[in-house]
Amino acid sequence: MPKFAANLSLLFTERPYAARFAAAAQAGFRAVEILFPYAEEAATQEGLRAHDLELVLINAPQPDATSGQLGLASTPGAEDAFRQEMMGLLEQVKRLKPGLVHVMSGNGSGAQACDTFVDNLRWLTQVAPTQVFTVEPLNPRDRPGYFLTSYDLAAEVLDRVASDRVGLQYDTYHSALIEGDALDVWRRHQHRAFHVQIGNPPDRSEPASGSVDFPEFFQMLDASGYDGWVSAEYNPSRRTEDTFQWMSYP
Repeated sequence: MPKFAANLSLLFTERPYAARFAAAAQAGFRAVEILFPYAEEAATQEGLRAHDLELVLINAPQPDATSGQLGLASTPGAEDAFRQEMMGLLEQVKRLKPGLVHVMSGNGSGAQACDTFVDNLRWLTQVAPTQVFTVEPLNPRDRPGYFLTSYDLAAEVLDRVASDRVGLQYDTYHSALIEGDALDVWRRHQHRAFHVQIGNPPDRSEPASGSVDFPEFFQMLDASGYDGWVSAEYNPSRRTEDTFQWMSYP
């Protein structure tokens, strides 16, 4: 079976943020991901230390407080603003020590946006020479206007960046909504994957019966040789601890 991590931004939200680390450890998780931990840096560091948890992934940058836009990485003409924000966040990254940083593309379209995203990712590999990054397609229903909404486009970006420290973040929920067949997306793009997230389409609930055959998917992960983390990133339909049946799928 894959090794599972818990997304503390979505799971255990019945508890205050600082108490979610203990809940994850008690549920058997040895690793967590957190979408935007920047405002809770001290609580995050303490929670990880106290419960011996590995922080496997965070997002960057933070959503814009006014527009809600997720980044400027693909916005032509905003390179200086993107890079200034990232330099500040990278200082926190050094302290939080996540295994991966998901670089959010922000809104955009077309060749110029793609060129800008590629250039900004290349710049990141230069200014953070030991950090590993991911890019993730997000479905356009949830994120209209977002630049990276295709796995083929993500493959193009990764090929152009051509760095062994920038890889694909694959998500069963987003891949199903983008292309329909999440398992086929995995078959075609598994060689690029640095990180995997699981959630059940169409409502991002816990892995269950539906369009994604999760027992088969977990078997595919094992067969593919993928040895990274598989993060539970879903909205529990009931108390979080009551939604872990998927962890015992054959």
